[in-house]
Amino acid sequence: MNKKNNPKIKVTVPHMGNLYIVVSSLIKSLGGEMIIPPTTSKKTLSLGTKHSPESICLPYKLLLGNYIEAIEHGAEAVIMISSPGICRLGEYSRSIKNALDDLGYKAKYIDLDLYKGKFMEMLHCIKSVTGNTNVVDIARGLILAFNKIFVLDNMDNILSYYRAREFETGTAEKAFNKSLKWIDQASSRKELKEANIEAVREIQKTEIDENREVLNVDLTGEIFMVLDPFSNQHIERELGSLGVQTKRSMNLSGWLKTAIIPKFLRKGETHLERAFRFAKPYLLRDIGGDAIESISDVAYATSKGVDGLIHVSPFTCMPEIVSQNIFPRMKQDGVLPILALVLDEQTGRAGFVTRLEAFVDLMKRRKRLVAAGMA
Repeated sequence: MNKKNNPKIKVTVPHMGNLYIVVSSLIKSLGGEMIIPPTTSKKTLSLGTKHSPESICLPYKLLLGNYIEAIEHGAEAVIMISSPGICRLGEYSRSIKNALDDLGYKAKYIDLDLYKGKFMEMLHCIKSVTGNTNVVDIARGLILAFNKIFVLDNMDNILSYYRAREFETGTAEKAFNKSLKWIDQASSRKELKEANIEAVREIQKTEIDENREVLNVDLTGEIFMVLDPFSNQHIERELGSLGVQTKRSMNLSGWLKTAIIPKFLRKGETHLERAFRFAKPYLLRDIGGDAIESISDVAYATSKGVDGLIHVSPFTCMPEIVSQNIFPRMKQDGVLPILALVLDEQTGRAGFVTRLEAFVDLMKRRKRLVAAGMA
């Protein structure tokens, strides 16, 4: 079978946490070229905001900023995932394409609608940007990329454990960033396994205080905001410095199981399946975005006995606004402490950190009262 009967093109995707590592691995393994956007910065946000509708949400602005910077660095095509339903993500694709066209960019725009026909849409996209039509090669590339998603999510959890207990702030994150390169460079499942072992060892070198009082907090909300450290103002780093171990309820592996992996290949309950089960007393149907997952994550976190939950969402996101309006009812039913953070490009760092510190103090007091049998 001909591997390269189509010309390959330089393609890009947004950062969205570590998503770029996974996509880059897939494209490169099939002989394609990947242009990774510069690390998301204030310049990225400024570019995206300048060319975005005024009331659009923060993820849109960062996506557009990533694309503009990548095209300026040589990207010839951009990939954007589409979504059905009432979330504005369904309109992102058309709006971003129009914005890039209006700016005079000639980059090819690839609308990847995984909800039409998961694998067929993905295969068509991969073939069009790499020129590789060998199904065996594509299958191997996808398996490696999927495995990297699970490895990266597990590394995030390990980082969170050490970051909440480290003696010297930033040590665990330095080790984590170093190990990301090994995961990125792994070109086979064997190399990935070895890189994973070495990465965990590197993070485990961090000196920690085993006796430190540590709080456990779940993070939920709009998936881009939960995964992307720039958009959430590096919330996990800030919480780690305050002695808080975080766990993302929204992550790439959960999305992968729900949106990509066929049901007969899945193990256990997906995040969305769990969401419908735990959200039932408060929300009976999916209303778009990640709203039903957010509601269910509060109930699930309460059943686990964690110390608190932080809900992160972009300003003007209607599904998450609905979620936040249900939280007071849930509090009446005795759920755990919830901090709802609504963020946009105007959010100030000082006030953001102050709110986190106050929430951590609240959880500590509550934990001590519960331990003393007074709550």
